[in-house]
Amino acid sequence: MNICVIPARGRSKRILRKNIKKFLGKPIIAYSIEAALESNCFDQIIVSTDDDEIAKLAIKYGAQVPFVRPPELSDDFSSTLSVIQHAIGEQDSDNNIENVCCLYATAPFIDSNTLNESYEQFKKSDANYCLGITSFPFPIQRALRVSGDNCLTMFNQENSHKRSQDLDEAYHDAGQFCWGRASAFKDELSIYSGSTLPYVLPRHLVQYIDTIEDWVMAEAMYKLLQKKVML
Repeated sequence: MNICVIPARGRSKRILRKNIKKFLGKPIIAYSIEAALESNCFDQIIVSTDDDEIAKLAIKYGAQVPFVRPPELSDDFSSTLSVIQHAIGEQDSDNNIENVCCLYATAPFIDSNTLNESYEQFKKSDANYCLGITSFPFPIQRALRVSGDNCLTMFNQENSHKRSQDLDEAYHDAGQFCWGRASAFKDELSIYSGSTLPYVLPRHLVQYIDTIEDWVMAEAMYKLLQKKVML
């Protein structure tokens, strides 16, 4: 049995009501729900929330809200892992859940093909997790910092004269999804423990949304992609 868990608390801070804010005319959480439904990967698509309005919109777009997330898992310090563990505990009384996909509510670029392809890779492996990642656009080995006296220094000075093509490519979490064995989530195994498959997404299909500036950029990127599809 596969389930999808979409964490969506109501008290977002930097972008108020972020998880249901209209993204090009539709609540942003709807994009994740619709991609999960279209993928046909899941026996259940669950939204974990503490908020009545989010719950109603989630149900409207086809997800289930079989429980209310408790307050102690809905504050600024609650981890995604604890939210997933709670959802598994609520839904897996018979130990039938094999795989869980944590799908973020603010991931409008996610689509059913990505979910299907990543699941196919994951289920054929022995890995504990499969994480959506994307590459950094600039070599992180040449990152700079501003010192206390307002001067630039390099984090790794030894890389200052190396060619970019001689530096290892670096990646980061795309902020879209993570597949995992239910047992791995239950046992609190780290995603970065060496048993996680990468699913590499192109940078033009990734926009982490944490600020209003991120939101504006994501809408602009989405419009351009839709225009390209229609040409």
